[in-house]
Order: sequence, then structure tokens, then C-alpha cells
Amino acid sequence: MDIVNRDATAAFTTKDSSSIREILAPRNSCLERQSLAEATIAAGGRTIAHFHPNTEEIYYIMDGEGAMAIDGEQRHVRQGDAIAIPAGRRHQIRNAGSVPLVFLCCCVPAYTDADTEFCDSLL
Repeated sequence: MDIVNRDATAAFTTKDSSSIREILAPRNSCLERQSLAEATIAAGGRTIAHFHPNTEEIYYIMDGEGAMAIDGEQRHVRQGDAIAIPAGRRHQIRNAGSVPLVFLCCCVPAYTDADTEFCDSLL
């Protein structure tokens, strides 16, 4: 059994420019195919628009509010919202509030920089 406390993980910046704490992943647990991370985007910030050819994601908004774009669709998101991002879909999230936007990011297969490709901005 692997139990990792969020506070025991160090934050780092991913290829898309978000601040991430990788809580569970193949790199630090017995998991083989998925990962769970906490992402934080400062007020006024946004990720770089990107897509993952092989990875589907779920974003779960823990705190704050933002604008989420997936391909041609843009929606307002807030605490409690879960966002499904299929593999290969271009996406970007922007903090639209005055406090940090904090969300969980679940990836299958597990997140890797190698499976992240940039595209034109969506927001």
C-alpha cells in the first residue's frame, strides 16, 4: 500500500507552465498506468495551450474559478466542477479570479512531458 501526503511532495513547473505537485504516479508509487497531481495557477495566469496524444485527463476544481477551453468550446469553471479532457483534444485553463486556481489532475496513462504538445492559444 502506498500513501503519499500532498505536503510531502515538492512543487515543480510542468511543460505547460502550471505549478504541479505530483501526489501519486508510477515514479513514486505502486501505480503503473495513472497519475494524480495538484495544479495551481496564480491569479491572472494560464497554462500554455496543449494536448496529449495518448493521455486522457480529468481536472477537478478544488478552489477558485477559471475559464476552460477544449478545442472550440470555452466554459466558466469553479470549485466542485470536474472537466473531462479526452486524449488528443487541445486544451487550456485560465485563472479568472483573484485567488489561486487549484485543481486535481488525474491522467491515464500517467502524465509525462513527452506526451505534451503545444498548440495555438485557445483563451
